[in-house]
Amino acid sequence: MAEPAPSRGLDSLGFIEREGSHARVPDVFRPVVVAARDRLLDAFGARLDSAYLYGSIPRGTARVGRSDLDLVAVLRAEPTGADREAARGLGEAVDKEFPQIDGVGTLLYSRARVLSELERYDIGWFVACQCTPLLGEDLAEFLPRYRPDSLLARETNGDLARFLPRWRDRIAAAEDTEEALRPLVRFMSRHLVRTGFTLVMPRWNGWTSDLREMAEAFAGYYPERAEQLRRAAESGYEPVGDRAVLRTYVDDLGPWLAAEYARVHGVKAPRPAEEA
Repeated sequence: MAEPAPSRGLDSLGFIEREGSHARVPDVFRPVVVAARDRLLDAFGARLDSAYLYGSIPRGTARVGRSDLDLVAVLRAEPTGADREAARGLGEAVDKEFPQIDGVGTLLYSRARVLSELERYDIGWFVACQCTPLLGEDLAEFLPRYRPDSLLARETNGDLARFLPRWRDRIAAAEDTEEALRPLVRFMSRHLVRTGFTLVMPRWNGWTSDLREMAEAFAGYYPERAEQLRRAAESGYEPVGDRAVLRTYVDDLGPWLAAEYARVHGVKAPRPAEEA
């Protein structure tokens, strides 16, 4: 059994520190952030409660032409189909305008959902610890501090088994082209690496969003699966549209990881059906 690593990503009291800040946004991405902020206001107006950045851009690790822009829009009411269409249109417009990014993703939630008891250790934690405020009131002020414990592990990634059948359907339906498969490899690779990391997070006693560091933390406790997660981490950063890679995810690594996660941390509390 690996020894716990020195705590990182935690404050002096052992709580997870918030990632990212506007000060860390590289200069080349600042016009992108400004444009996204303005378009969020145009798209949602008074319905917008707050908005956030997350991912590599506010962490200062984004790569020009390779990294995407990740946004969260929190609305005063539950998002509608029209809201999701507006978010897609916003993303397409910003992506087309700025060649320094490779896509835009916007998550939509209601204020009530972010602050709900059910989502306190999932979406609430995500907003409080992984998101950088961009517009409106910072909902982290209404949420608790978080430790890297088994409860957090269960409620963030304890639902992989539910997603795997949907992943298989998406793989089967995807065209056999680099353009169609590459985004699936990137998404599923990142999801599996993060799940592998949160499986060991309470023992590792820290937090990181670096996929390679996540894989190494996992390797200290599951050496027999270490190379699989290391390769997934590389595919999360440099994906290649390979259907065989996707099949190993849903036929081998994913099922094993889901079963081990349930054994160690239990299963995430049921939520309304969502797309994976």
